[in-house]
Amino acid sequence: MVGFHESGHDGAQQLLPVTSIATAVTMETRERDTVSRGAADIVVDPTLDIYAPVTGTVKRAGTYVLYCEYSDDFAVIEPDDHPGWEVKILHINQVQVRAGDRVEAGLTMIAIGPTPLPFESQVDELSWEPSWPHVHIEVVDPSIPDRPSGPGC
Repeated sequence: MVGFHESGHDGAQQLLPVTSIATAVTMETRERDTVSRGAADIVVDPTLDIYAPVTGTVKRAGTYVLYCEYSDDFAVIEPDDHPGWEVKILHINQVQVRAGDRVEAGLTMIAIGPTPLPFESQVDELSWEPSWPHVHIEVVDPSIPDRPSGPGC
């Protein structure tokens, strides 16, 4: 299942569903004032490794704090076919790539599975029980200025 939602970044690009691959839904608004399908939460079997969704170069990768409380891993890839853009992948476990690495779509493993989040997410409400974790993906044009999003942590 793929649950599309508004991204937190103004430069996020509208994503198009490919319904022949998985069930796709556009989830209720998060009141973010960005495009309705600027991010995708892809429900993933927790036993599967995560592979690069695009071919390109890793710009940055590592660990961050989600919602000021939860440890999570991420990777950001600059795709070969859109230089300067960023494909952001969040909620991945034990990231295996670092800045400067070359990755190939569908062939380069970027993480040892999805990160199981310790709370119910919006896509969990729409998927089966027990819920599997999801990987968050968005495509961002960073040349579009992002509005400040609040005080942070």
